[in-house]
Amino acid sequence: MVFRPNEKTYVYVSNTGCPHVNGFKVDNWKQNLRVIYQCFVWSGSAETRKRKAKSCVCHMCGAHLNRLHSCLYCVFFGCFTKKHIHEHAKNKRHNLAIDLLYGGIYCFVCQDYIYDKDMEQIAKEEQRKAWKLQGVGEKYSSWEPTKRELELLRHNPKRRKMTTNCTIGLRGLINLGNTCFMNCIVQALTHTPLLRDFFLSDRHKCEMQSNSCLVCEMSQLFQEFYSGHRSPHIPFRLLHLVWTHARHLAGYEQQDAHEFLIAALDVLHRHCKGDDNGKKANNPNNCNCIIDQIFTGGLQSDVTCQVCHGVSTTIDPFWDISLDLPGSSTPFWPLSPGGDGSTLNGESHLSGATTLTDCLRRFTRPEHLGSGAKIKCSGCHSYQESTKQLTMKKLPIVACFHLKRFEHSAKLRRKIITYVSFPLELDMTPFMASSKENRMNGQYQQSVDVFNDNKYSLFAVVNHQGTLESGHYTTFIRQHMDQWFKCDDAIITKASNKDVLDSEG
Repeated sequence: MVFRPNEKTYVYVSNTGCPHVNGFKVDNWKQNLRVIYQCFVWSGSAETRKRKAKSCVCHMCGAHLNRLHSCLYCVFFGCFTKKHIHEHAKNKRHNLAIDLLYGGIYCFVCQDYIYDKDMEQIAKEEQRKAWKLQGVGEKYSSWEPTKRELELLRHNPKRRKMTTNCTIGLRGLINLGNTCFMNCIVQALTHTPLLRDFFLSDRHKCEMQSNSCLVCEMSQLFQEFYSGHRSPHIPFRLLHLVWTHARHLAGYEQQDAHEFLIAALDVLHRHCKGDDNGKKANNPNNCNCIIDQIFTGGLQSDVTCQVCHGVSTTIDPFWDISLDLPGSSTPFWPLSPGGDGSTLNGESHLSGATTLTDCLRRFTRPEHLGSGAKIKCSGCHSYQESTKQLTMKKLPIVACFHLKRFEHSAKLRRKIITYVSFPLELDMTPFMASSKENRMNGQYQQSVDVFNDNKYSLFAVVNHQGTLESGHYTTFIRQHMDQWFKCDDAIITKASNKDVLDSEG
């Protein structure tokens, strides 16, 4: 399982702040900003509140609501929801606007609300004045360290070191009877950054009974993990809900972790109804719930007729990619350690070891379907032999790779113990549908941005020790960029990069 860190949906402003604020900070900008806060945002007196109610309407549609924003460069009010303020900013090249309800400053170039120390100070001062006029105390003022507190931190470097190496979020899980398959996946999910941010910001709007909603239980689980408690958590409510909604996993028999992952994502996806706020989905599942936003990708299947070379293309959603391994009964593509692409993604072929890249190359290679699986070609209008090739049309934010170690067939049931090496950083560009199209068109150069968009960083690895009949699951999770931990039910120990990369993923 790997994490894609550079998803374009989220905009982060650098430590230096928004560079477009300087264009506003001229002449009497402080006084002008204070007037806007006094008259149109906080409105401390009865007179200013009446003026705000009368004058603060959208200059395009006349609405009072729809998240009104005021341009900071001219007297213009516009709806944020209907993007009337966006149109004004684009036409007039006025980059900054202020939210008339909460007082936040929005930059249309950065496409995000920004933080500026000077503007924030003015906003706080005017808010305090308005509260004082209304006779309201500072109930919800933000905490800021005093000079004394800052001085204490400066004289206690050990405390600062503890803060930077914080292990909050690490918590063991009690095994409730062969439930290691559940515990290892829960550890991976609770350390998925965007999923963590969603649940800790209380974004779920439940439309079910809370005692039967798996999303509500996951929300509670995140609260438990990040509460700071060190004692192992007992996930009995989670287990009960899994048994209720995925009956094939009920009971105390050993279960498959991959099967639990897919079942959990499916139930979470179904129980997230109502969380998408009607937004347009940006994934092949046509769903905008948090599960599909993070885990859903698009798999492109191209079937090519061997006679007329016509191509039939379909795109299907996926939550994970299952990869065949050498040693299975399925014929594996022979890959030479010295062959083309053997150093792709920085993976080494020590002692002829199979790499994750090898498995992905096999997964995306053209496959001849044979005479027993002819298709009716829309070009030839007759049944013809064909080849099929799978590629990635759209990558998910979090990509889950499943190595098919458990083989179940009519003749045998066994575990494949072939070692597969995998990297800390993975570039999926060679396996994209766009890369295939570029090769066919003779285009080999791609921009740096495209390569960066397809790069992933490893953050969780699930391992299985033992046999099909008797085994145990553990998980390696990355807490920070350079800190790994091994989660073995209730026991959590520190691990190294080597421990992770040498493991039987």
